[in-house]
Amino acid sequence: MANKPSILSLSLTLLLLFHGCLARSSQSQQSQNECQINRLDTIEPVARIKSEAGVTEWWNPNSKQLKCAGVAVMRHTVEPDGLVLPSFANAPQLVYIVQGRGIQGTVMPGCPETFQDSQQSQQGQSHRFQDQHQKVRRFREGDVFALPAGVVHWCYNDGNEPLITVNLHDTSNIANQLDSNPRKFHLAGNPEEEQRKLRRLQQQQQQGGSSEREDEDEDEDEDNRHDQQQRSCSNLLCGLKPEFLAQAFNVDMSIIKKLQDSQGKRGTIVRVKDGLQVIKPPRMEHEEREERQRKRQQQQQGGRGSHDNGLEETFCAMRIKENIADPERADIFNPQAGRISTLNSFNLPILRYLGLSAERGVLYNKAGLIPQWSMNAHRIFYMLRGRARMQVVNQNGKAVFDDYLEKGQLLTVPQNFAFMKRAGSEGAEWVCFYTNENAANTPLAGRVSAMRALPEEVVAVSYQISREEAKRLKFSNQDTFFFTSSSSERRTEA
Repeated sequence: MANKPSILSLSLTLLLLFHGCLARSSQSQQSQNECQINRLDTIEPVARIKSEAGVTEWWNPNSKQLKCAGVAVMRHTVEPDGLVLPSFANAPQLVYIVQGRGIQGTVMPGCPETFQDSQQSQQGQSHRFQDQHQKVRRFREGDVFALPAGVVHWCYNDGNEPLITVNLHDTSNIANQLDSNPRKFHLAGNPEEEQRKLRRLQQQQQQGGSSEREDEDEDEDEDNRHDQQQRSCSNLLCGLKPEFLAQAFNVDMSIIKKLQDSQGKRGTIVRVKDGLQVIKPPRMEHEEREERQRKRQQQQQGGRGSHDNGLEETFCAMRIKENIADPERADIFNPQAGRISTLNSFNLPILRYLGLSAERGVLYNKAGLIPQWSMNAHRIFYMLRGRARMQVVNQNGKAVFDDYLEKGQLLTVPQNFAFMKRAGSEGAEWVCFYTNENAANTPLAGRVSAMRALPEEVVAVSYQISREEAKRLKFSNQDTFFFTSSSSERRTEA
């Protein structure tokens, strides 16, 4: 019989998670006023924090476009054998794996440690447990992780190349009861430098500073002044009295002193000598087979009715990961133009409670996306490869952005702002985060567009064109979301 504390903990976790379905229903008026934007610019990270085995970079959370979307964005670069130490955040996250592979652990409160390693005694009559912990997941390039607020997570690079992740924090989500500033709570390591740089960005905002970049010389001087402070301990365990911790863990004080040791300047990404030894699943092929089987089961159950309550998946075994880079997974595909893969609450149900979704897009040589707008979400674009020319237009018909989005840059397109995108000669690949679990887009041109849905006479009168011209405007592009360079060039020549 399950013990009562575990049941209580699991019940409270379920309650908090389900509460997140109202994630966007109570945004403050102050947050909405942040979207009075007359100009957009591509943005790059402004804070760079070095650790023993990697780098953490933050985009300025006080930039106008990120405050409009109510999000903060960071990027991890983890060297081989690097471990991102356990931490949790004050807001739900979507984590996209830009490059590399590894293993990841997420601690769901109240759930059992289902990964167990035991050793049989010499007599063969009993087993002695060596370790047990919650599920460990393998990941690869193109995976997206959905992490609720306050959930502890860690990851390890077991590959041969640097691991790069982009993490979006939904700081305006109702699950964040603190403020709009991103906050990470570390269970280990020495996050003092990261905390200091985030505090500086907050102070700049309070002082009315408009700079999007830190003063590097001032930062270097302050780093020198803080050399001694770096030796202090600044994770969560450091603030608790050692004697209380010794009683809580039922261990000797000598162990607690090691827990509260700052370990110098290792930071929050540390190097693991001789590799990380944890109980982990077989290689990726086995996990992919399991996911394909799970999807087949979901399709077989699809005809039983759609009146669900979100409990089809056991909470402790709920999927938090999905790959959107596989070309076979594309939801929209044009052999001449490109492809788009979407991730929402229909294919990853946990997003229903986080109020977030994502897409990964690919455009081929000089192909483009048809002009469109998002009906119910902000978009945050991160360019993975190549470059693309983008135009963004506000409610006044003014182009607030007309420039290239390059690899590694970020751009926010606010809700209802129209935009179009065209790749350069080398093509373009991106990941886009949405602030809605089921973002809906309206194309302006093409086969399922707003223009095509209007009566021909309405189009003709609205633009003072002939009925024949209105017909060509409505029906010339038979594609759904793309246009190609060849078709557009033919139209221009004509």
